[in-house]
Amino acid sequence: MIFEADKKIILFDGVCNLCNNSIQFVIKHDAKNMYQFAALQSDAAAALLYERGIDSSKTDSIILIDPNKAYYTKSSAALEIGKSFGGGWRLLGIFKWVPEPIRDWVYDVVAKNRYKWFGKQNECMIPTPELKSKFLD
Repeated sequence: MIFEADKKIILFDGVCNLCNNSIQFVIKHDAKNMYQFAALQSDAAAALLYERGIDSSKTDSIILIDPNKAYYTKSSAALEIGKSFGGGWRLLGIFKWVPEPIRDWVYDVVAKNRYKWFGKQNECMIPTPELKSKFLD
């Protein structure tokens, strides 16, 4: 595992089609090269979750770790990631005005149904050689 101190880490469900497509979207829009990624099913994710005392059974779809600062889960993680793209994406910050329990309720409905609505893979996504350095094992 090579953690880059200046990078934020996105932990995601590696077998979820919605999650994998979301990671591809983040990679495409990460013009500042500020993210690294790890599937929640990986050893790297297990170590990061353990270090921070995060129970992945309560948050099984996305976690954003900002090293030495904070971590974000569920809707807060999605909003932080979206805002980081800059430009019009910063407008996502307006959703911070919606109380977190309401945002997370909507997020949980999608997360609970993500396999049914978007499908599931048998194994985690394997990054291309060009993207391998962005992924933690």
